Amino acid sequence: MNKTSPHARRLAALAKRHDALTRRRNPVDTSWDNGVFERFKFPVLTGAHAPLAWRYDLNPETNPRLLERLGVNAAFNAGAMLWKNKVVVVARMEGNDRKSFFAVAESQNGIDRFRFWDHPARLPEDKADPETNVYDMRLTEHEDGWIYGLFCAERKDPSAPAGDLSSATAQCGIARTKNLVDWERLPDLVSRSPQQRNVVLHPGFVNGKYMLYTRPQDGFISAGSGSGICCAFADSMEKCVIGEERAIDCREYHTIKEVKNGAGAPPVKTPEGWLHVVHGVRACAGGLRYVIYAFLCDLNEPWKPVAQPGGYLIAPVGGEGVGDVPNVVFTNGLVRKPNGELLIYYASSDTRLHVARTSVDILLDYVKNTPPDPLRSKLCVDQRCALIDANREYLQSAISRARPSDKKLLKSLL
Repeated sequence: MNKTSPHARRLAALAKRHDALTRRRNPVDTSWDNGVFERFKFPVLTGAHAPLAWRYDLNPETNPRLLERLGVNAAFNAGAMLWKNKVVVVARMEGNDRKSFFAVAESQNGIDRFRFWDHPARLPEDKADPETNVYDMRLTEHEDGWIYGLFCAERKDPSAPAGDLSSATAQCGIARTKNLVDWERLPDLVSRSPQQRNVVLHPGFVNGKYMLYTRPQDGFISAGSGSGICCAFADSMEKCVIGEERAIDCREYHTIKEVKNGAGAPPVKTPEGWLHVVHGVRACAGGLRYVIYAFLCDLNEPWKPVAQPGGYLIAPVGGEGVGDVPNVVFTNGLVRKPNGELLIYYASSDTRLHVARTSVDILLDYVKNTPPDPLRSKLCVDQRCALIDANREYLQSAISRARPSDKKLLKSLL
């Protein structure tokens, strides 16, 4: 009787485990309920979702023990879009060597069963100044007919003193494609700011120009004099040069965006305006805390905010706060389905990718009717007490009109 080799048995076990992971359904997390969005039980992508052929030499002659050769540490911070009736994400993959690269994964429903395409994205380098690392691609399907990917192109800081191997520079890299496979590399964004990260391209022309959401930075980490999320205009994406960066959503002392904030995915066009889902960063005893928040800009003048709710939309919960960079949620992917469903792709702690589900109508309700941050403790208490008093007045009126079977519940809320 023929005996299966140890290599074959191990390969079968690895394949079975990977198949179970990628076929796993992702039920709604019923322990979470704020009425604004749904969370799901599992991440949609992790490093373990990477195909076995990306990580292992499968040939028994060259790898008889079937050891992992090129490990994948994490899958996170993904751009997203609808593509041929499926949801695709361009995920930031990080190898065990710390280098990031992009890879496309697709799902029929955008909630589970994501599978990667055959190869990672073969993104051309900047010929004039090759970057060391690339990450956090925002996808924009622009009305000019191209799909643009804007991402961070990171290089070692040439002005760093000898022995400093941590200082880096960040600029906005730009590539475009028609099929998400063949990418044309364009020159990096040219701006007056020393560094740029979290740059997003508006999906349509504004007064005949390309509109970009920028985040001017003085340094790689510090926004410094940068005012927050800004907008700027360019005549071309082939040689993208911007001038003035006009502030749209400013940083504020002692808020969720006091240290810095940055655009997420391209905004969603709604009858009420342009809906943004972005990130904010504050300082705390544990370091930096990243959260996700939302705001709305005018439909015809997309640089003008018309609704800016206070506080965060999404913050890390449970295991989301644990990972390579703890206490972080970050988004650069948002998909609007034809039925109005919105899928917000967010990463937790620079380790794994999740999805939150809501709708255009619900998120517009949230953005328009959630009060703004009044910026001082006393005013925050006044704001909350006004809500309490309005609720008590409503409940007392409702109790007087309620059926006997409902009175007990209503009274318990007073």
